Amino acid sequence: MDLNRREAFGAALAGTAWVALPDAAMAAGTLRDAKDWKRGFDHQRTADLGDGTFLNPVLSGDRADPAILKDGEDYYMTFSSFDAYPGLTIWHSRDLVNWQPREAALRKNIGSVWAVSLEKHEGRYFLYIPVKADPNGTHVIWADHIDGPWSDPIPLGLPDHIDPCHAVGEDGSRWLFLSGGDRIRLADDGLSTVGEVEHVYDPWHYPDDWDVEGFSPEGPKIFRHGGWFYMITAVGGTAGPPTGHMVIAARSKSIHGPWENCPHNPIVRTTDIAEKWWSRGHASLVEAPDGSWWSVYHGYENGYWTLGRQTLLDPIEWTGDGWFHVTGGDLSRPIRKPRGGKALPHGQALSDRFDRPLALGRKWNFFKPHPDEPSRIQVEDGSLLLKASGKAPSDSAPLLLTAGDQAYQFECDIEIAPGGVAGLLLFYDEKLYCGLGFDEQHFVTHQYGIERGRPANPHGRRLRMRVTNNRHIVSFHISGDGGKSWRRFDRGMEVSGYHHNVRGGFLCLKPGLYSAGEGAARFRDFRFTAL
Repeated sequence: MDLNRREAFGAALAGTAWVALPDAAMAAGTLRDAKDWKRGFDHQRTADLGDGTFLNPVLSGDRADPAILKDGEDYYMTFSSFDAYPGLTIWHSRDLVNWQPREAALRKNIGSVWAVSLEKHEGRYFLYIPVKADPNGTHVIWADHIDGPWSDPIPLGLPDHIDPCHAVGEDGSRWLFLSGGDRIRLADDGLSTVGEVEHVYDPWHYPDDWDVEGFSPEGPKIFRHGGWFYMITAVGGTAGPPTGHMVIAARSKSIHGPWENCPHNPIVRTTDIAEKWWSRGHASLVEAPDGSWWSVYHGYENGYWTLGRQTLLDPIEWTGDGWFHVTGGDLSRPIRKPRGGKALPHGQALSDRFDRPLALGRKWNFFKPHPDEPSRIQVEDGSLLLKASGKAPSDSAPLLLTAGDQAYQFECDIEIAPGGVAGLLLFYDEKLYCGLGFDEQHFVTHQYGIERGRPANPHGRRLRMRVTNNRHIVSFHISGDGGKSWRRFDRGMEVSGYHHNVRGGFLCLKPGLYSAGEGAARFRDFRFTAL
């Protein structure tokens, strides 16, 4: 069975194939042997090495601000989805290392989604969602099953705070802990707030001579262990200097404080720009199937800000004084997996034959879609018909994927309608993208978020296009005979600067496709391959 057809659909996943990566293709900076490197769908990298160890990241690509929930034998995790909709895809694991996508919880565009809180309380699932919008605020959605249906978003206000964390006190009271050391009480049903925001915690501050982006205490995560409430917080700024972002801890006997800062702070920090992972922070703690404890947090891969903040797994040890420390070092080496649990087939194919309903939310996402955006899609006869929107990628709400490899290529057969323009992209946001499109008579090159040259197109309204991103060096190839022969397009690009520290927004560079102008574009046989 072809890997392109083996997506995460029930029992079909049980037949996942794995391929050993040859020596020449080993990624820079890793320390394992080629014989230990395993690959998954579309040759994408995976963490599980198959020998009882794993190598970070556990989820590659833009999986920022991980919110994790242990629910019996199951673990669920989701991430900041920002302007991608449907958003807040829920991922599922039984061993903390291998993860499968399930369904997207957020269907309605309410703004740019930042760090959320995923919780289960008295049999019901909750997602507390801060958004950057007009106005800013926090929403809550709920469901009686992790796969939904999820409720419509309920606004809670809180325009001056981000990164809520749901917590239940020793007295049964429900709270949202917020950025800056603040909190607010929740009603018993968790769907509204009670009273005013109050300040309850002054986070530990780093020395003045450390290179950081700014203090910015954010991302509080509360958990209970051994008679203590522990609060894990991120400080130092989530991007900027690679040594800035860090994890600190505090504890209290009561949810109402007082909070005592850990004498070992910071718990996690990148201390040298030569390390494999930069800007490590925004951590949660979780108990593994074997009773061991682990920290889940994000970080940028050295030299690859363009991939966004990726999800990392770090073992912890409890100390005799009731504190803890991480033991994974700089995470550049394989780590022994947690024991117990069941390894689910990891990830999903990004290739798409468009021979089944589109995996919208689970795989594909629109960027800043209008409310009627899903109606632009029609899957029929092995093709995706995407109605045109806007005049260029900047206003077309392109359809995007999240890639997690340093090098990859993707290609697709594209047919446009009269008056239409369509193509393939590497897209950061509406002001920073690159790619290649075409209309009936001309190609159009996209670079730096603008449309540039328009050389002649000899292929008319249908052709096959390939984009290669080889560690930030981008090339394009065109085929007029369905992929039997290829011609290199005379425009190459370098995209290492297409990231947050240049543009802002906390996003990543995503492969995707767009349809603009008039009519609809028909996309066939989308193939993705990690290199």
